[in-house]
Amino acid sequence: MPTREAALSRAASFFDDGGFKSLLSDLVAIPSTAQEEGREADLDRYLNGAIRPWLERLGFAVQVRPNPREGFGPILTGIRIEDASRPTVLLYGHGDTVRGLDDQWRAGLEPWKLIEEDGRWYGRGTADNKGQHALNIAALEAVIAERGGKLGFNVKVVLEMAEERGSTGLREFIAANAEELKADVLIASDGPRVEPEIPTIATGTRGTFHFDLVLKLRPGGVHSGHWGGLTRDPAILLAHALSTMMDRNGKVLVRGILPPSLSNSVRSVLDGCPVGGGDGAATIDEGWGEPGLSSAEKIYGWNSLIVLAMISGRPENPVNAVAPEARAHMQVRYTVDSDPATFAKAVRDHLDAHGFQDIAVEKAGLRMPASRTDPDHPWVRWAQASMQKSLGKKVQIIPNSSGGLPGDVFVDHLRVPLVWVPHSYNGCKQHGPDEHYLIAPAREGILGFAGMWWDLGEPGTP
Repeated sequence: MPTREAALSRAASFFDDGGFKSLLSDLVAIPSTAQEEGREADLDRYLNGAIRPWLERLGFAVQVRPNPREGFGPILTGIRIEDASRPTVLLYGHGDTVRGLDDQWRAGLEPWKLIEEDGRWYGRGTADNKGQHALNIAALEAVIAERGGKLGFNVKVVLEMAEERGSTGLREFIAANAEELKADVLIASDGPRVEPEIPTIATGTRGTFHFDLVLKLRPGGVHSGHWGGLTRDPAILLAHALSTMMDRNGKVLVRGILPPSLSNSVRSVLDGCPVGGGDGAATIDEGWGEPGLSSAEKIYGWNSLIVLAMISGRPENPVNAVAPEARAHMQVRYTVDSDPATFAKAVRDHLDAHGFQDIAVEKAGLRMPASRTDPDHPWVRWAQASMQKSLGKKVQIIPNSSGGLPGDVFVDHLRVPLVWVPHSYNGCKQHGPDEHYLIAPAREGILGFAGMWWDLGEPGTP
């Protein structure tokens, strides 16, 4: 008699006996970076050579189709329909990675080889996102085996190969195939837990809005001896402008790029929510950011303004000249509670009000929209209950992850609620050298997903 406990035991055995490590090792060995030229064959090999045969073995009808946008990676779809009257889940992931940065990894590590050290699996894509979507499929395989080839629900898989290039083409692809990919809920994994030891569900992600602040004063640099102290220095003026936009304690002073307030539902779900697990990469500085908000409210429920880059002159080769211009590239990480269409005007109005009419706001625009499902949505609470039953511990819900994902694409075109279940943590060093996957949270992840896949085949789903 197939049982839930036996399904979880199958998943645990696959993990503990080295099966998952071996699988992940094979996936990491494919240098499927979307950010380096000449890797097009590796992008295709990841889908057609690794994922496609695995899904076909599990009974999926699989297609690998070109990206609607020329020059971007292909997109895989896998569909497994057992009973149209049962729930249909959409499982999303991405097999592309950022650059390998081969020469920057510490001695003994390399990007395209899985290496285990101190409870961690090192390798490019282990955390972002190969290890996360592979774990979910492995859990699905355990449930199929326990139920004798059946699931009791339907699954549709979308794996893209351009997420690290802004998911270019994904929106057009989903829109064109919306009828084929329609589902009741998206349940997928990417991003970090709130802390490594705390299972987490995120119901959306923050979006990103970018703009440049540019001050051009003259055609070229002028002699610092002859003109220093007489002519305006663009770097100093830009620094003063930035100081009007954010105070020395990180409070954003351009209030037009912030939500009007923190909603009661967001406050409620974040009450007592911890934030941590940076692994020494950064610190949570008390007193930095919006006054009156907890760390969780600042990162999961509020907007932030960041200077991503700033330059005047040539820092790598300075000359004795007053620079002709200064430039800063700015980012707003925002939630669905604010409207990015108003951000550029809010910045312009703020600069004008503070006497900086000569500083231009250029290249302002949305890079990745925010998204959010109500944290009290029945599918969210169902997933939380299922995971808590499997893991025997509290599962923290957050209204949106601190980073960005293309959840808006699935909300806009498929109208699905979002249940993101991350298996990584803030200190995983994704996008940099020494990326790694913590083994203990990964093991919890395969158990949590095996439990959810089992429960989807039982009565009582939303």
